[in-house]
Amino acid sequence: MSVSRQQLHSMIDVVDSEELSVLYHVLAKFISEDSPAPDEIEAIKAGRAEIARGETVRHQDIDWS
Repeated sequence: MSVSRQQLHSMIDVVDSEELSVLYHVLAKFISEDSPAPDEIEAIKAGRAEIARGETVRHQDIDWS
C-alpha cells in the first residue's frame, strides 16, 4: 500500500490535540539527525552564494575584544 504525504497530513489533522506529542515523538524517530532540514539546506546555499560573491567577513578580520 502506497501512502501519500497528503494522506498523512489529513490523518494528523484529525488526531486529538492531547495525542499530538505522542505522534510527534513517533514521527521524530523517522527523521535522521544527520540530514539537514529544508530550511537549513536553503541557508547553506545562501551562505555559499554570499561567499562566492565575497560578501562575508573573514574570522580573523573580526575584532573580538
